[in-house]
Amino acid sequence: MNLDFASVWEMVSDLVPENDALICGEDIVTWKEYDDRASKIASALSEAGLGANSKAGLYLNNSNEYLIAQYAIFKVGGIPINVNYRYVEEELIYLLENSDAEAVFYHACYSSRIKEIAGSLPNIKAWIEVSDGTESKFDQSLKYEDLLNQHSPMKRVHRDPETIYMLYTGGTTGMPKGVMYKQGEFLVYLFRTLKAMGYDVPEDLSDLESRIEASKSGNAFIRSVVGCPLMHGTGMWLGAFLPLLLGGTAITTSNLGFDPDQLWAQVQNKKATNIVIVGDAFAKPMLDALNRGVSDGSAYDISSVQVIISSGVMWSAEVKQGLLEHHDMKLMDTMGSTEGGMGASVTTRDNPPATAKFALNPGVIVLADDGEILSPGSEKIGLIGTSGLVPVGYYKDEKKSAETFREVDGVRYSFPGDYAKLEADGTITLLGRGSNCINSAGEKIYPEEVEEALKKDASVFDCLVVGMPDEKFGQKIVAVVSTVDNQQINEAELIENTRKSIAGYKLPKIILFTDEVQRAPNGKANYKWAKTFAEEQLT
Repeated sequence: MNLDFASVWEMVSDLVPENDALICGEDIVTWKEYDDRASKIASALSEAGLGANSKAGLYLNNSNEYLIAQYAIFKVGGIPINVNYRYVEEELIYLLENSDAEAVFYHACYSSRIKEIAGSLPNIKAWIEVSDGTESKFDQSLKYEDLLNQHSPMKRVHRDPETIYMLYTGGTTGMPKGVMYKQGEFLVYLFRTLKAMGYDVPEDLSDLESRIEASKSGNAFIRSVVGCPLMHGTGMWLGAFLPLLLGGTAITTSNLGFDPDQLWAQVQNKKATNIVIVGDAFAKPMLDALNRGVSDGSAYDISSVQVIISSGVMWSAEVKQGLLEHHDMKLMDTMGSTEGGMGASVTTRDNPPATAKFALNPGVIVLADDGEILSPGSEKIGLIGTSGLVPVGYYKDEKKSAETFREVDGVRYSFPGDYAKLEADGTITLLGRGSNCINSAGEKIYPEEVEEALKKDASVFDCLVVGMPDEKFGQKIVAVVSTVDNQQINEAELIENTRKSIAGYKLPKIILFTDEVQRAPNGKANYKWAKTFAEEQLT
């Protein structure tokens, strides 16, 4: 078996053609249809001039079409580019230019934004619009449904396992960076990770076919509800790749906002075995929905659920305990980033829940700032480094690649910037990013970008942005602002003006005004002061 995504899925489609591959709402796509539709879209991409190593953007909401388009890009030997659907014009242009995208799939609800940016992106060979019930505002696009009707399936080809797989993640200045992996190495790592998580994965991937055959005879396929966006690593890797690489089913909902009742209804109706979320921002409303169902006599049947997997932000012990009271299942809290997996915490009814304590994955170290590799029980804190699968680097960013992916004692590690304390029992307590990255409901938000957007308002003299605790989202964005000549300005108007430059989720939730924003003597930001000021004002 060739080790690339498309080849694995082609094998699966031959083995279980009538099994469900994708479900979005009531739209069910079998494995045979999944492969056939992706092959037709691949023919269209090839006709448009895309081929090996071509990049194609996925500016799509969660949907079956997202996963079909991604599969089609893999089929031509290309590289899918995840695009945050919350981005506005400037952010979109940057990402599509930086990634060297040659095609873009987008939902029709974003057609007016596509119309605004198309003239700035002359290297795009094909704009492909996916219908979503809204009126199209861009008349230069190819229509996804037309491509399915007009093209024959592309013939299967041999692909290079060295082909890059890339996922864009936030950068230290707010600009996203493409994290690059070799597909073959990435797949081997994914299968090893699945095995470590307790899934029945063969030691030798040449035996994967027999493993899927065994699942077929026992009807033991994973049916995974993706609660978070596919555009992020958690949603794609744990929500979609995990079931699909083992012949299972990826289940999504098309609405943008998270609806816990809709999620539980999907779980109940589609007999889901897995749910993938991002910490308390998802888990708390899920628990509330279960509690409401019990109290009003409309309890959901969640008996099919075997595991809920979370990654990215804190998943508190209290919420885990509440979920376990409704059903005996495994709660897997994973710690990691696009640049590498670091650890995991597994909670069951027999294993009491904990918050932010993780068992280290093999090949993971905690490195103090002075270069010492920390031992369990050390009083120092350090950066977490992982050697399990170290990316090739960041796309077109050699400087940042050298800083993040480096050798320690002859071993290459990835250091994404997460600090932790290594406890005496060998677990790690996650302390957060060494930088001032704000994590709100799984979204990475960088203060410098928000500050720059605020400063575009002529009345703003200076500002600093910090993350403050938020019960629902983990952190909320708070801006400390001084104005020109200390003039009085309206908080709501300033936030609305800032919306022109950055996506809505990056906007400050609160703006606190001060006579002077304090900085260090060299002019650098004094975030410690800003956070203390915000704490005092909010208290």
